[in-house]
Amino acid sequence: MITVTASMPSGPPQPSTVRQTGAMAKTLTPQQKRVVGAAVAVQLVIALLTLRDLSRRPAEKVRGPKWIWRILGTANTAGSATYWVVGRRR
Repeated sequence: MITVTASMPSGPPQPSTVRQTGAMAKTLTPQQKRVVGAAVAVQLVIALLTLRDLSRRPAEKVRGPKWIWRILGTANTAGSATYWVVGRRR
């Protein structure tokens, strides 16, 4: 029998950890910041298009409950892509 143990810190993150995370965001180059900004913008547009399609499409033309697709479609790009490929009936 194999036993796996992981050492995880307990309790809330220490202030030094929080500061390090904030410092990491500050170390992004201007080009990296533009790439992250563009990725966020693309995700937002895709999520809005998914929500618009769900609001206009009758329930009979959607595989599964619309409320689930609303959650998945706005959670991340993979959820939106899954809706467009699998969730819509033609």
